[in-house]
Amino acid sequence: MTVSPPRNAVLGGSLAVVAALALSACGAAPTNSSTTADGKNAATATSVADFGGMDALVKAAKKEGTLHAIALPRDWANYGALIDGFTKKYGIKITDENPDGSSQDEINAVTSRKGQDRAPDVLDLGSSFALSAAQQGLLAPYKVASFDQIPAGQKDPKGQWFNDYGGYISIGCDAKRVTTCPTTFADLLKPQYKGQVALNGNPTKSGSAFGGVYAAALANKGSFDDIQPGLDFFAKLKKNGNYTPVESTPATVEKGETPISIDWDYLNAGYADEFKSKGVDWKVSIPSDGQYAQYYSQAINKDAPHPAAARLWQEYLYSAEGQNLWLKGYARPALMTSMESAGTLDKTAAAKLPQVSGTPAFPTEAQQAKAKTVIASGWAKAVSG
Repeated sequence: MTVSPPRNAVLGGSLAVVAALALSACGAAPTNSSTTADGKNAATATSVADFGGMDALVKAAKKEGTLHAIALPRDWANYGALIDGFTKKYGIKITDENPDGSSQDEINAVTSRKGQDRAPDVLDLGSSFALSAAQQGLLAPYKVASFDQIPAGQKDPKGQWFNDYGGYISIGCDAKRVTTCPTTFADLLKPQYKGQVALNGNPTKSGSAFGGVYAAALANKGSFDDIQPGLDFFAKLKKNGNYTPVESTPATVEKGETPISIDWDYLNAGYADEFKSKGVDWKVSIPSDGQYAQYYSQAINKDAPHPAAARLWQEYLYSAEGQNLWLKGYARPALMTSMESAGTLDKTAAAKLPQVSGTPAFPTEAQQAKAKTVIASGWAKAVSG
């Protein structure tokens, strides 16, 4: 798989124990194609059963014919395969606007385009943004058929959002440019890594960069209540010349501009696959001194212009087919544990996941909110100069 520049979204939500553990013109949103002959409206359906079953939902979604997505890079966690799989299965065209946009960009599109047929139907958000969107009344309550199999801590009880896939913060390294690849945060401070250590974004906006700072905090006597040691770590990394402000992307990796990248393991693992044929020996390790794992969340725009297609998309994502496609992109799907029990998990793909030991812990919503505030006020100072 190819890995594109990461979506910017600050994450939240717990990770289940899975390894141990082109837009149409402005106008009013269409509704006629989303209502069945007996008066059931997809825009208010809270489950597939509520709409009259899967056949009725598929028929209504096909009649709508389009799904508006936003901020879904095709090569992020295998989203290209998911988009193509959905279109092939149902014949519904997916328009993906601003693939490298942020969670805030998604929410802004929902609020600024309310009532327009160019509004996004579905959202893939960092959980802190999903919580905010739910509090603002922007999301439609909908429970996919497999909703009960999603761990309780990874979903809104009303179904306004639910976690989809996740991963661990990892350290990627070009072994042909770096003599000895670092495997811990402590290693990153060593003088031989001068100007080589990068994040894939700004932690005030980027989920993986946010996670990188949190993981660094855990590796330096911090906690989920205290992310300041993570900021202090990057300030030290900047002061000793090891930190580079260049945002890590496939292009910067290939050019040798960011030979060491702190990123989600599924993205770094994607680098490893992609660059084999280009002579880049990309090694991936999950730092033992700062294990941090998080999920993204799915949600439906309450005013989705294509409400049936939006709900069908969610059903596809949470089917065994959809979940295994995320897994093939090295992302750990939300239903991984239940699928393993049911025998529907792609064991070959699961075996290729970056190895991690122990059972991770996770910050609460309040802890994440506090951490975001600390980073927002302190990041620029930490890495300035």
